[in-house]
Amino acid sequence: MTRKQRIDVSPEMLSFVGTGVIDGQEMPAEPIVLRFDLGDDAPTLGLCDDFADTEDATVVLIASAKACFRIFGHLPARPGCWHLPAELALLAVALRDCPLSEPARATLRLAKSIELLCATFEKFADAALIPADRAGDWSERDAARLAVARRLVDERWQEKLTLDTIARACGLNRAKLTRGFRQAFGSTVADAIADRRLQGAHSLLLATDLPVSSIGYRCGYSNNASFTRAFSRRYGIAPTRLRAMQAAA
Repeated sequence: MTRKQRIDVSPEMLSFVGTGVIDGQEMPAEPIVLRFDLGDDAPTLGLCDDFADTEDATVVLIASAKACFRIFGHLPARPGCWHLPAELALLAVALRDCPLSEPARATLRLAKSIELLCATFEKFADAALIPADRAGDWSERDAARLAVARRLVDERWQEKLTLDTIARACGLNRAKLTRGFRQAFGSTVADAIADRRLQGAHSLLLATDLPVSSIGYRCGYSNNASFTRAFSRRYGIAPTRLRAMQAAA
């Protein structure tokens, strides 16, 4: 029986490359199993319940849930399957096809395993992955464009973003962007922008002594009244009240 090549990264993490089954001996406790399928048609990333369904995967990462939470501060919510972003695919390919000879190959593969795990958890944290099971007939290219749209919202929320500017930047028309964004992320584009701005405002209120009106303006609100209304609806407390409570604590 063919077995994947096993890489013992640490007592809390393993990676496997190639074809075949996984050597299931001495696994991390309460493992998180990530499978990377690098097929030409639609590369995917899968989060599995266990390592039994990984024979067809090109690269598999298995890490202790406790270690992942300690390092990244969060865990993926549930098993699923997502379109594999190009940057993750490149890391997986580099891990699989390392051209170096031993012992340099083992060292580089160990480092690439850690890099791939970190990059994958960053995608989970940024909600930047497009679920393959909710993307319907979306092509890999359009799924990648939706991920670009999401990244624009997450990274440029302080700017005056509109549906048109996001559509132009990611290469989708307005209708396709609107439908796809809701389908992939369960939210409208406008709601995602508003939520990200309010998260930013909340952080600034707690971490800085900037005036409340300045924080609202920095976070994309044209006046203090609209900022206060939106913040109060989102958090159930006015921004000035939150600041006062922090000062009194």
